[in-house]
Amino acid sequence: MPLSYRSGTVHEHLACRTSAVVFDVSHLGTVLLSGIDAYDTLQHNLSNDLGKISPGRAQYTHLLDENDASVLDDIIIWWDTESRFYVMPNASNTKRVVDRIGGVDITPTRSILALQGPKSREVLHKVIPPAAGVGRFRLSHFNFKGEDVIVAGTGYTGEDGFEISIAGEAAVELFQQLLDADVVPAGLGARDTLRLEAALPLHGNELGPEITPIEARLEWVVSLTKGDFAGRSAYTRHQQEGPRYLLYGAVSEGRQPVRSHMTVYRDGDEIGWVSSGNFSPSLKKAIALMFLRRPLAFGDVVEVDARGNLLSFKIVNLPFVTKTP
Repeated sequence: MPLSYRSGTVHEHLACRTSAVVFDVSHLGTVLLSGIDAYDTLQHNLSNDLGKISPGRAQYTHLLDENDASVLDDIIIWWDTESRFYVMPNASNTKRVVDRIGGVDITPTRSILALQGPKSREVLHKVIPPAAGVGRFRLSHFNFKGEDVIVAGTGYTGEDGFEISIAGEAAVELFQQLLDADVVPAGLGARDTLRLEAALPLHGNELGPEITPIEARLEWVVSLTKGDFAGRSAYTRHQQEGPRYLLYGAVSEGRQPVRSHMTVYRDGDEIGWVSSGNFSPSLKKAIALMFLRRPLAFGDVVEVDARGNLLSFKIVNLPFVTKTP
């Protein structure tokens, strides 16, 4: 996936907020786990509770470090049939996930196209009509040009949309048909600004070493009612100890973006760091996610050291931008 196509990141971003775009996210991992033990394996190794859903549904979950409950990867699971699951890790973490849960890495055998935006259903109805009815975090199989495709109501933009798994050269034709339906191709730049506006975490920034779901404000991803699972003891220990820092959102009145690892100050004291920052095309202001060691309230002001220039940011509620009606 390129950083952007010819139209540029801002145009691609705004097209997703107002119409529809397509991302080629085929680089993301897919691990096929099947068999009579597949359900129990996932329940034991991942933080969320598959018992809350059923075949034909998708779920967001975490792979936790067993020693400190930090997030080794955040994952989407597509529960296809009773004993078949597609586990979708971040690309660089695919081997780590396979080493923990087993299964087969089928990443090279398929492409994944993410059709996102408020008009994505209208567009998909033109290309694969029955698939346009797939609901949020649901999935089903369809036929496109003789190829079996899985369409899931998932995405990484904060907008309505789909992720479509398709094998072979049919993926190229599907991509072209989406472009012919006036869908804008979008790249990595827009993918990052969109997910940041929606306050969706990026592994390596808001999740990773020494960051638990507690610090990332994602405790809802951890189910303590399903019994034992890898990392549970470490997680409950962190619950009792309390968070070392917490994730906040902040907005500047200016346009100058800040970047990850920049230091955050409050009243002259160093209190944390920026995990992700960028210019928001929707708000036309700089926005940032940051981990802070001091509890703050909405409206409080912090300063970010942007290479020697202190920039003021106001703490705000998340997400920065809500889904287009």
